Amino acid sequence: MLVPETCQSQVQYIQPSPKYQQVDGAIRPTPFPGYTVISPPCLDDEKNPAFYEQLQIYQKQVLQQLDPGLLIPVPDNSFHFTLADLIWASAYRHANDDPSFERRLHDCVAQIFEKSQSLVQSEKPIYWQVIGLFLRTRAVGVCLVPKDEDSYERVLLLRRMIYQTRELIGLGVEQQYNFTAHITLGYFGESVTTVDRDRLGKTLINLSQLWLESHVPQEIWVHRAELRKFDDMTRYYREPDWPTLEF
Repeated sequence: MLVPETCQSQVQYIQPSPKYQQVDGAIRPTPFPGYTVISPPCLDDEKNPAFYEQLQIYQKQVLQQLDPGLLIPVPDNSFHFTLADLIWASAYRHANDDPSFERRLHDCVAQIFEKSQSLVQSEKPIYWQVIGLFLRTRAVGVCLVPKDEDSYERVLLLRRMIYQTRELIGLGVEQQYNFTAHITLGYFGESVTTVDRDRLGKTLINLSQLWLESHVPQEIWVHRAELRKFDDMTRYYREPDWPTLEF
């Protein structure tokens, strides 16, 4: 995903993201509700301040080198590592017609975390590290790889526990076995339809190389998984009694 040829090819297919819209001349997030299992967002993560500080600096570098308005930045205090997406948008709205849905979802995730605890917990910490900028059809972010096999296997074990739980599937959660670890930096705006795509591809390749050349490997310590809710792509929140899992 990070080789220059892939970026130059992918840039030909980029599109404006529907997760933002223009309202009265201002760019605003589109309602996009759902649930996810993530590491604590930047705002709430006291274990990774240096990691998120470097990522915030890099987001600013990316925005400075792209045409104004091309990329809509996500709030840097919402940066997070997604461990397992659960349910969102129309599937969430449909499921939420059942007044018992949220309670059942919370109970099910709590049970999964409890069952997973002894399997994923270890004295050895889980670390994933950024290896460069990558391009998606509607977004730009940084790609992460596990620091070691143990970090990889424990995250995948949790994902399997989630996606193979029948009760959760019955609530509308889709089984997602393909895992591209990433942190999104921003979503494409409407101006992407008129951008010089070859030039943009070269800029993104240079930005990815800039990360590799100017940073020692930046590692995020994945120390906890949390059930979080979102109303759009700008904020991920939870109540104190919602399920968590310590790694």
